[in-house]
Amino acid sequence: MEEEYEGGVVKKFMFVNRKAPYGTVYALEVLEMVLISAAFDQDVHVAFLDDGVYQIKKGQDTKDLGHKNFSPTYRALEGYDIEKLFVERESLEERGLSEADLLVDVEVVSRADMAKLMGEMDVVMTA
Repeated sequence: MEEEYEGGVVKKFMFVNRKAPYGTVYALEVLEMVLISAAFDQDVHVAFLDDGVYQIKKGQDTKDLGHKNFSPTYRALEGYDIEKLFVERESLEERGLSEADLLVDVEVVSRADMAKLMGEMDVVMTA
């Protein structure tokens, strides 16, 4: 049974981040879509896979890249009631990272569990 809110039906959205944070516009655009979805009271989930895990890595220094570091924005997601953040365990391990290397609290899940979670969503958007 779908949950309803004043503006309509609540849908389960998952935004899947697969790209490194800089060098393309994908990471920043997905972050903007996440914030917009939350503003419409949707059930927002955010997943980080592949090089997308770098988006939430601590200690990013973008000075030499000529880009603004937008990674601190992920810490503000909780203020928008976006608390369902997932990271694929295998993606972390393949990049030599652990949960301790991340800026925000996440749920680390296996590749198989991530696929299952995606299957439970109404909408999955990947960048």
